[in-house]
Amino acid sequence: MSQSLTVLGGITAEEFLNEYWQKKPLLVRNALPEIIGLLEPEDVQELALEEDVTARLIRQKNKNPNEWHVKSSPLTKGDFQKLPNLWTILVQAVDHYSFDIAELWKKFPFIPQWRRDDIMVSYAPKGGSVGKHFDFYDVFLVQGHGHRRWQLGQMCNESTEFLPDQPLKLLAEIDVHFDEVLAPGDLLYVPPGLAHYGVAEDDCLTFSFGFRMPNLSEMIDQVSDKFAENDSLKNPLLDIARHQTENLGEINSTEFSYLKTELLNYLSKAPEFDAAIMSYMSESNYPNSIPEPEEIEANDLLEVVGTGYQLILEPASRLLYRNQNEVLDFWANGENIGISESFASTLKQIADGKVLMFDENLNQDEILEDIALLLNNAILMLLPPN
Repeated sequence: MSQSLTVLGGITAEEFLNEYWQKKPLLVRNALPEIIGLLEPEDVQELALEEDVTARLIRQKNKNPNEWHVKSSPLTKGDFQKLPNLWTILVQAVDHYSFDIAELWKKFPFIPQWRRDDIMVSYAPKGGSVGKHFDFYDVFLVQGHGHRRWQLGQMCNESTEFLPDQPLKLLAEIDVHFDEVLAPGDLLYVPPGLAHYGVAEDDCLTFSFGFRMPNLSEMIDQVSDKFAENDSLKNPLLDIARHQTENLGEINSTEFSYLKTELLNYLSKAPEFDAAIMSYMSESNYPNSIPEPEEIEANDLLEVVGTGYQLILEPASRLLYRNQNEVLDFWANGENIGISESFASTLKQIADGKVLMFDENLNQDEILEDIALLLNNAILMLLPPN
């Protein structure tokens, strides 16, 4: 039986997934008190100036708050001078730069890693906002500092109209049926398509835990790229049994059916499909934040075995696996990774979110070679003892 979770207000994961997930919002007071103080407003502005960070500065004109301006990274100190009264800074993937923030994913153990997008943080002074809008993904909005008033409205979809001539996809109005102020530690789950509008009541930090599903367009692009690597697919098809015709401009129904059947038959069994989907799903959404580690040899690792180091997933990387007939197939950051069978069960634990001691259990030559490979590719990292 599922345990009740504080982050969900005392209901179980099963209850949440059945009653709320992608259906309706959920407000939980003091759901994540651990988030308070992890970042301060000045930290967000400093992070936004870092070279590899993805950030946006959103401003509303003093004379006309309905006139919006957006500046995307790279941002400079000059961008923060002479700001209007109403502005917001958004910084993506803060979980890639803070172990403490990355650890907060564990508060959502009922949603698999491949559904995670990132943890975004927004800072705004009093009155700051990103406007009335909706998203196509699931989000848990958690207040980290100050207070933000949230209004929730109608369900929207791809045919919903936006305000014209704006740099953001903004809604003209929302049909408010929820109006609450969130304090530090409070959580609000907003399902995909639900209109929402958040306005800072004071100096305000809000963390957004985003969970996205893939879209078919990008998946098709990825599969197409894999097909392009297969030279045998570039050979022409054999022709069908041909008969004389006077309609030289026509592809007749038999010909069309043949071409379509050949294509669909291949697609139904194409090995490129599996590789393309796993490559796509394991790609990091913010590859610029993946660090370049110093090269290490397997023999170098012997010096730290059993000294208190922990083996963890690099926060900026994505590590997934499939169970293929009791054989684990691992993918990380868009690439298939080959490891020894003796390390597979351990790597599975890390992909599942476990933190493992780097002790004598891992002191085998082939396992150390695997670990060195993954450290050098910034898939894993060693965390020093406290």
